Amino acid sequence: MELTSKQRAQLRGLANSIDTILIIGKEGIGDSQVQQANEALEAREIIKGKVLENSLLTAREAADQLAPLTRSEVVQVIGTKFVLYRPSHKKDKKDKIVLVSDKKKK
Repeated sequence: MELTSKQRAQLRGLANSIDTILIIGKEGIGDSQVQQANEALEAREIIKGKVLENSLLTAREAADQLAPLTRSEVVQVIGTKFVLYRPSHKKDKKDKIVLVSDKKKK
């Protein structure tokens, strides 16, 4: 699943109002962070993470490592924060994030 620029823009807007729930510290990305990210993505579809200053990873590196482990897409990386998105299969249709389509009109 590759996100289009319009879909990324939509998800960036949604990410502005959510709190950071995933913290990457000096230990890097372990099984507990992957499990926490998977559970949060299933419940919320979009999550925001932060890399602490004492971590050996940059926010880009952490997001790029975490995305394949959680089968998610990196939406954005700014400073020490990153945003991941994965559509949920268990959420009700009314609660799901509906992405805009990127079809050009003729």
